[in-house]
Amino acid sequence: MDEIALRLPSTMTQAEIKLCSLLLQEHFGEIVEKIGVHLIRTGSQPLRVIAHDTGTSLDQVKKALCVLIQHNLVSYQVHKRGVVEYEAQCSRVLRMLRYPRYIYTTKTLYSDTGELIVEELLLNGKLTMSAVVKKVADRLTETMEDGKTMDYAEVSNTFVRLADTHFVQRCPSVPTTENSDPGPPPPAPTLVINEKDMYLVPKLSLIGKGKRRRSSDEDAAGEPKAKRPKHTTDNKEPIPDDGIYWQANLDRFHQHFRDQAIVSAVANRMDQTSSEIVRTMLRMSEITTSSSAPFTQPLSSNEIFRSLPVGYNISKQVLDQYLTLLADDPLEFVGKSGDSGGGMYVINLHKALASLATATLESVVQERFGSRCARIFRLVLQKKHLEQKQVEDFAMIPAKEAKDMLYKMLSENFMSLQEIPKTPDHAPSRTFYLYTVNILSAARMLLHRCYKSIANLIERRQFETKENKRLLEKSQRVEAIIASMQATGAEEAQLQEIEEMITAPERQQLETLKRNVNKLDASEIQVDETIFLLESYH
Repeated sequence: MDEIALRLPSTMTQAEIKLCSLLLQEHFGEIVEKIGVHLIRTGSQPLRVIAHDTGTSLDQVKKALCVLIQHNLVSYQVHKRGVVEYEAQCSRVLRMLRYPRYIYTTKTLYSDTGELIVEELLLNGKLTMSAVVKKVADRLTETMEDGKTMDYAEVSNTFVRLADTHFVQRCPSVPTTENSDPGPPPPAPTLVINEKDMYLVPKLSLIGKGKRRRSSDEDAAGEPKAKRPKHTTDNKEPIPDDGIYWQANLDRFHQHFRDQAIVSAVANRMDQTSSEIVRTMLRMSEITTSSSAPFTQPLSSNEIFRSLPVGYNISKQVLDQYLTLLADDPLEFVGKSGDSGGGMYVINLHKALASLATATLESVVQERFGSRCARIFRLVLQKKHLEQKQVEDFAMIPAKEAKDMLYKMLSENFMSLQEIPKTPDHAPSRTFYLYTVNILSAARMLLHRCYKSIANLIERRQFETKENKRLLEKSQRVEAIIASMQATGAEEAQLQEIEEMITAPERQQLETLKRNVNKLDASEIQVDETIFLLESYH
C-alpha cells in the first residue's frame, strides 16, 4: 500500500526524522541510529562519505549498513563510475511501529505458529525457510509440557499457508549467471526476483522436532549462522534451500488492515450481513487485486453467493437485495459494473479509503473542538464552499459563535479560506470569502501531528523506564532467584522470604510503572491505526 501513500514532500518533516531516530535507536542501538538518521537527512551517499560525515570508523559503518540492509531499511545502487551509494528507506523505518500489529494479525489468522514465523522474520529481517522452521519449532517446544515437542512438518505447513496467502515472500537474490562470470566481480551484486517465484516455497522434507534449550546449551548460546541450518536435515546433506531467503510482506498486511477497516465501516453503517458480503468480496479479490488498484476485480452475484461462508443462511434473492442496497448507498463503497451473471459488483477501494480518512478528520474535529464545530465541518465538507453567513444560516448557530469556530478551525489548518474577488483590486468589500475543506492537506497536517504524538509517547515510555531502572533491575534479579529456586525444589517459606526482598511501596511503584507503560503502548498502537488510515488515503 506504500504506492498509494500520501504524496509527502520529498524531504521528511522534523517529526518523522525524530520518530525514525527513536525507532532505530530502540531496535538497533546508537551506531545504527546515527548512520540511519544521517542517510535520512542527506539522501543517498557512498560509504566513505558516510564514515567521514558521521565521524564513525569504516568498520562500524559497514556493520551498521549490513544491519540496515538486512532489515530492508537501506537500499544500495551502483552508479556508472562503479560507486555504490546507500539510501535510507524512510517509510520502511516508520513501519517498525507496526510490528506488534503484524504479529498479532498473524496470530489471529494462523495461531501461535504463524505468529512466531512472522515474529522471527521481522526480528531477523531475512531468513531461510529451514532456519525459520527450526527456530519456531524450538520456541514452541520450550512452551510445551515436558515430553511434548513441536514437529518441523507442522511449522512447515503453516509457513506454506503464509506463502500461499502472500503474507511472506521471497527476497531478491543474486542470479546464478552472475556468479559464473569469469571477469572481476561487480562492486555490488544485482539482486533480482522473478515475479512468479515470489511465493514459491522450496520443496523441503524437514524431518525432526523442536529441541528444548536445556538439552542443547550450545545452541542457546548462539552458534555461528552458517552452522545452524545444517541441523535441520539431520546433517545428512547441505540444506536444499540455501540462498533462498524470505521476508514478511508488509504490503499484504496493509491490504488486510485496509480490508478490515472497510468491513467494520460497512458493519457500523449498515449491518452484520452487509459487512459479511463485503468481507467475502474482499477475500475473493485478495490475491487477484493489487494493493494500489482503485477497484477490486468485478465479481458476479452468483460467484459471491457461492463464496459466502458455510452456514451463512441467506437466499440468493436476499443477497441481490443487499448488493443493490450497498450499490445505492451514497458512500459508494460497492459499485455496480455490469449486469451479466446476476449483476457484476466491485468495491471502490479508493473511495472507501477517502471516506475513512474523512471520518477520521471529523472525529478529530469533534474531540478537539466539540460537536457544534463538527457540525460546521461536516456542513462545509458537504457543500464544498460556503460564506460565513451561509455557515451561520445552514448550521443554525449564532453569528459570533460560528465566526469563532470557523476561525479556530482555520488557524488549526482543518479548513482553508478561498478569496474570489469581484474586481481586480481585491478590495475586501468586493471579495467573496469562501470556507472550504481541503481533505488532502488536512490529512497531511494530521499525519504530521500523529508522528509527533508517537515520538512523544516513545520518549515518555523511555523516561518512565529510565526513572525506575534500579527498581526494575532489582525486580528481575528477584524473579530470576525465585525461578532457579523453584527449579531446584525450594520450600514455600524460602520463596516467600526472597519475595519479601521487594517492599510493599516498591511493589506499588512497579504496578504504577506497569500500568503507565501499558497505557503508553496502547496509545502508540491507537495512533498508528490513525496513521495507517491517513497514509492509505491519497
